[in-house]
Amino acid sequence: MRILLVEDEQDLGAAIKRTLNQENYIVDWVQDGTEAWELLANNWKEYTVAIFDWLLPEISGIELLQKLRQQNSSLPVLMLTAKDTQADKVIGLDAGADDYLVKPFGINELLARLRALQRRSPELKPQQLKLGNLCLDYANHKVFLRQEVGGNQEISLTAKEFQLLEYFMRHPNQIITRDRLLDRLWEVSAEPMSNVVAAQMRLLRRKLAQYNCDSLIETIYGLGYRLNIS
Repeated sequence: MRILLVEDEQDLGAAIKRTLNQENYIVDWVQDGTEAWELLANNWKEYTVAIFDWLLPEISGIELLQKLRQQNSSLPVLMLTAKDTQADKVIGLDAGADDYLVKPFGINELLARLRALQRRSPELKPQQLKLGNLCLDYANHKVFLRQEVGGNQEISLTAKEFQLLEYFMRHPNQIITRDRLLDRLWEVSAEPMSNVVAAQMRLLRRKLAQYNCDSLIETIYGLGYRLNIS
């Protein structure tokens, strides 16, 4: 899941991003409304959820939300704010917010509200993704190889390996370029090494080979990679 976090308080933003990363979210964190809109204007569908602070430099969280809804975007938005009056909450919800969390808040409550948004929104991914003999369990962040006998076998993956496999399973039999993987699975502020995709792909394929799935993802030389599912 990719989240856009718009929060100008350095310590709070860093703490939220760190926690969300630990929960295996991909997080693009920006600190003003203008930069957030540059990411959202034509690419809001790349995000699963957005978290907006209300009081932001340049473009406020409410203005950002209104601009987003004017584009008929259905992106779920959680508002963070110190504004705690009933009138403020009404303004935020009427502007198109899906949920509202008043500062200060507990990080566990934030995570619970994100999970609730996932359950409520029909556009967010289901609890499991099944393709061929593979099954991704989002709730427990696990991958299973389904077998005719002996039950399902768990494939142990890191967070990035899980994200890579999920992306390929969502785009089976398609050639996926290195640049596309960088754009979709690495945060916008990250500066990954030039060979990071190749290195991560080697690790993923090495894991899959342990379960006799080494031919599942092939390298298309000069183009990228492809998950082959008949």
